[in-house]
Amino acid sequence: MSGTRNRRSGARRCVVQILYRWLVAGETPERLDAAAEWQALAGMDATGGPVDEAYFRELLAETHAHARELDELLVPHLDRPLAEVDSVERAILRLGACELARHHEVPFRVVINEAVELAKRFGAEQSHRFVNGVLDKLALELRPLETGRKDEHGQSRPA
Repeated sequence: MSGTRNRRSGARRCVVQILYRWLVAGETPERLDAAAEWQALAGMDATGGPVDEAYFRELLAETHAHARELDELLVPHLDRPLAEVDSVERAILRLGACELARHHEVPFRVVINEAVELAKRFGAEQSHRFVNGVLDKLALELRPLETGRKDEHGQSRPA
């Protein structure tokens, strides 16, 4: 299991790096893919860690295809306009939103923890707190049965 987890962590790191380039340079994932930019990362991420290539491809395709929908899920939970969210944080939040919304096989705590670790690694000094707060609220919205917590109105959610 830990091998799969490590490989999925590597896939997430690669996706965030490409999403960041997409946001900053305007290069689309398809262009990056066609240019084989990500292929250097496919078997091994920038840290030398293993990558689950199939999960990488799946997440990259989904975050690109559903970017607008993912942003719409995130906006109600932000403390500032989406355009003012740092590109690294936005890439991490999109990835987290994608996994929360589309990958119910991944526990919400794993999604949030992975996003927090990515923010610690790639983001500004306190970005992990911002990412944690946003994804925690989104998890409550998207996975109320799994989270088993109270919402912002004090309503109990089923466990």
